[in-house]
Amino acid sequence: MMQPPARHEGDRGRQEDKGHDQARVPAARFTQQEEAVSYMRAALLQQSSRQKTEANHLFGSAQYSQAIGEYDKALSSCPNYLPFEIAVLKSNISACHLKLEDWKAAIESASAALDALDRLEPRKRDEERHGDDVEDHGIVEIEAEGPEAEKALADLAMSDQRREDIRRIRSKALMRRARARSEQGGWANLQGAEEDYRSLDQLPNLPAQDEKIVHRALSSLPARINVAKETEMGEMMGKLKEASGESIAFP
Repeated sequence: MMQPPARHEGDRGRQEDKGHDQARVPAARFTQQEEAVSYMRAALLQQSSRQKTEANHLFGSAQYSQAIGEYDKALSSCPNYLPFEIAVLKSNISACHLKLEDWKAAIESASAALDALDRLEPRKRDEERHGDDVEDHGIVEIEAEGPEAEKALADLAMSDQRREDIRRIRSKALMRRARARSEQGGWANLQGAEEDYRSLDQLPNLPAQDEKIVHRALSSLPARINVAKETEMGEMMGKLKEASGESIAFP
C-alpha cells in the first residue's frame, strides 16, 4: 500500500504561515453608518442636480427670479465638499441677476463662484496680472509601463479635463462680475471691473466674442475710472469743506 508523501516541517510551516497571512487581511466592509452617510450624500447630489435642471429651464424661459429660487434650492441640497458644483450654481445665479439688472447681487454671486473655484485651483495674483513665471504643465513624464502607464495617462487626461472645466467656469464668473461692476459704476467698481478684464485677458482659449468684449472694455475703462475718481474726490473735498465750515461756525 502506497504511503502519502511525507510532509516536511518547512512545508507545514509555509502552509501555516499562508493561512496566518490570509487571516490577517479582513474583507473590506463598510459600517452601516458609513453606508447610510454615502447613500444620503448621493441622494442630496441627485436632488441638487434635478433642481439645477429645473432652474436651467426657468432661465431659458426668461423666468429669472424663479430660476434664482431653484438655484438656491440646488445650493441647499448640494454637499459643501463639492466646490465646483457650488461654483457653477453661484455663477448661474449671477447670470440671473445680470438679466434682472441687479448689479450688486450679480457681483456678490460671481465673487462667491470664484471663491469656490479658488478652493480647487488657487490663483496667484502676480500670474493673473502679469502672466509671468507661470508653471508649464504641458509636458509630463510617465515612468510606469503597461496597465499602470495606461491608468496614469487616463488620470492625467481626467485631470486636464477637470482643469479645463474650472477655467471655463472661472471665465464665465469673471465676465459676469466684470460686467456687473462696470454697470454698477463708481470708482472702486470700475477699478474692479478693469482688474477682472485683465484677468480674463490672461486666460487661454477665451472665446472670440469674449475677447472682443474684454479688449473693448480695457480700452474704455481707464477714461471712465479717471472721471469717476475726479467726481468722487471732488465730492469728498466738498464734504470736508462743509464739515470744516460747520466746525468753525459752531465750535
